[in-house]
Amino acid sequence: MSTQNFRSILTGSFSTPCADNPTVVMIEAAYRHAGIDARYINCDVTAAHLADAVKGAVAMEWVGFNCSLPHKVAVIAHLDELAQAARIIGAVNCVSIRDGRLVGDNTDGKGFLASLRDVSDPAGRHVFLLGAGGAARAIAVELGLAGAGHITVVNRDPEKAATIAALVRDNTGCDATAGAWAGKARIPAGTDIVINATSVGLGDAQAMPDVDLDTLASGQVVADVIPNPPMTRFLREAHARGCTPLDGLGMLVNQGVIGVELWLGKTLDAGVMKQALRDIFGASDAG
Repeated sequence: MSTQNFRSILTGSFSTPCADNPTVVMIEAAYRHAGIDARYINCDVTAAHLADAVKGAVAMEWVGFNCSLPHKVAVIAHLDELAQAARIIGAVNCVSIRDGRLVGDNTDGKGFLASLRDVSDPAGRHVFLLGAGGAARAIAVELGLAGAGHITVVNRDPEKAATIAALVRDNTGCDATAGAWAGKARIPAGTDIVINATSVGLGDAQAMPDVDLDTLASGQVVADVIPNPPMTRFLREAHARGCTPLDGLGMLVNQGVIGVELWLGKTLDAGVMKQALRDIFGASDAG
């Protein structure tokens, strides 16, 4: 009998639409670099077929999968256990399958936090967060768990911002307040970290969130969750004012690194993953 193994480890993603999801490119590049015989399969799964997709992953002995829109909340009904962050956030984007049990986690905020720590420790820092969607929610919770001193959340719908601020206050040791984003957002004096957690700038190098750039201060960390283009106009403007820019590629890459660590217990090369994304986005290493 042959001693060769022709069976690959299976991982992947469930979302719809899925054709523009670049995660498969960066993770499979890192699998090849590490010599891991694994595949990352990008699956278009509608809401009506989510339950069957989850059962199929278990039946085919996948070790884990990501969930993106519109499944981050709906998938919870099909899981056996939630990690702390996923429970607080109320959404799952990464599922591990261990001995037939499905464990849900949320790596959105964890990916951002890992990227942020390359330039700044958030402990005790004052954070100004633009937006109140899923990314903002996950980032705010992880920053709170990491010991941020205070988080201010602003959004066009102030009730959504207030919901995130309350979530942080009730579940972490961090203080948080909310405000309305009316006109140009002004960054409060004493802010250490500014984060654009909106989709403004995605695919448009000239688009920028409505921010009063004159209220940015030299030495602040200014982060954007947008991975494409990596160096958004917001980051370029902040850099010109003496701020430290942090692009969204790091968040996306670290989500992948953390996910594979949960699935396989192995750490992939983040540099290989980031370069794979830069190759498909046609981006330079600036920023």
